[in-house]
Amino acid sequence: ESFPVKLIVTGDDFGYCPRRNQGIVDCFLAGAVSNVSLLVNGSAAADAAELARRYNIPIGLHANLSEGSPVCEVLKTNSSLLNQDGFFHGKMGFRTALSKGLLNMSEELKAQVELFHELTGHLPPHMDGHQHVHVLPEVRHIFAEVLEEYGIKYTRVPIEPGLHKCDWIPPSLMEFYLGVEEDSFNTVDVFTSHGISINISVPSSGYRWPDIYIGLTTMGKNMSVSNIRSAIDSAITEFMSKAPSPTEPTPQSRTITIELMVHPGYPSVPPVGGCGEGPDDFSQSWERLHELQTLTNPELQSHYKTRSIQLCSFKDL
Repeated sequence: ESFPVKLIVTGDDFGYCPRRNQGIVDCFLAGAVSNVSLLVNGSAAADAAELARRYNIPIGLHANLSEGSPVCEVLKTNSSLLNQDGFFHGKMGFRTALSKGLLNMSEELKAQVELFHELTGHLPPHMDGHQHVHVLPEVRHIFAEVLEEYGIKYTRVPIEPGLHKCDWIPPSLMEFYLGVEEDSFNTVDVFTSHGISINISVPSSGYRWPDIYIGLTTMGKNMSVSNIRSAIDSAITEFMSKAPSPTEPTPQSRTITIELMVHPGYPSVPPVGGCGEGPDDFSQSWERLHELQTLTNPELQSHYKTRSIQLCSFKDL
């Protein structure tokens, strides 16, 4: 049977480079992306904010502590957040550095919120972490405090229902994803105690939107129309099978909300792009274009219509 589903399709890394921006805007205009997440330290961030304004694209903050340069002036000269070249430590390097004790995160996160405000003219309605840094044990409390301080209501908790069933993800990447998942489970209490709405049902908190997150299993070359369809369908089936608590409406009687994280764009052409160090391999690869082509495929669009899936943004929840 068909019941209403609200789907937030978030294009991450908006502001990374002009070609990424163009790809995300093309997806938005085609009705394939409904929300974007801005990297304020991206080389084309100002251009991205201008495009969001021009086309009225719902925009939030993709907080970045792992790639490129900080935006907080004080931290540019001397900070444990940076390596000897003055850049963030990288996706895995950041995780290693954290275990040695990192500082200044709060200042940098606030500086990114302030810069977002400056670029867009408003505070971000939602804020998540580039490369999922926001759910790490040493980061989550600080991240939650910044969200609470600025009254940012929505974030992302990357726990994906179908992850364990995916045999196409290489072991090293799966190990990273399972780490992200474990950290995410442990983040739920922290976020809800700060009054932040997250994407899994936590009956005690009163916050329960969005219900479902998808995006790890459908990234890059792994994305296909059938893959997105089955990820959505199986996530909904699993969600519907959960028994509601006495205080919650039954899943059947309300709209289900899903966030699908995507990374469409035209491949970056170095040296243009990135967050201070030039574009990375994923950004230069055909996988970005592959995502763009898949998301704009009419077959996927008609599937949304058949399943009464309505694309929206966080502010529409």
